Amino acid sequence: MSKIQTIHTEKAPAAIGPYSQAKEIAGFLFLSGQVPLDPETGAVVGADITEQTEQIMKNITAILEAAGSSMEQAVKTTCFLADMNDFAAFNEVYGRYFTEKPARSCVAVKQLPKNVLAEVEVIAYKG
Repeated sequence: MSKIQTIHTEKAPAAIGPYSQAKEIAGFLFLSGQVPLDPETGAVVGADITEQTEQIMKNITAILEAAGSSMEQAVKTTCFLADMNDFAAFNEVYGRYFTEKPARSCVAVKQLPKNVLAEVEVIAYKG
């Protein structure tokens, strides 16, 4: 029976609620949704979708690396945008980081925590 492990790194923002940065079981990583927070200050980074998406990707990269995985090992992402008009700019940054093109869902939502413009959650394989 596989044991569930909690993943945490200081290189990504601490959880701002009753959840973990990520969980690992049976070689799979389940990352909580990441928003564009600075890991040191907890402040929102960036005023536009491009800047915010860059920070989200940095946070995801840090968590995956802390767990012994990488962006290339991502198998599924779920992306939430505050405004679907930001899709093209979001997608441009996203595509530079997720080069192996994991399966993905992308939806517009009414509002995100701290009024950020995007949030991304990831399922990855550790192998």
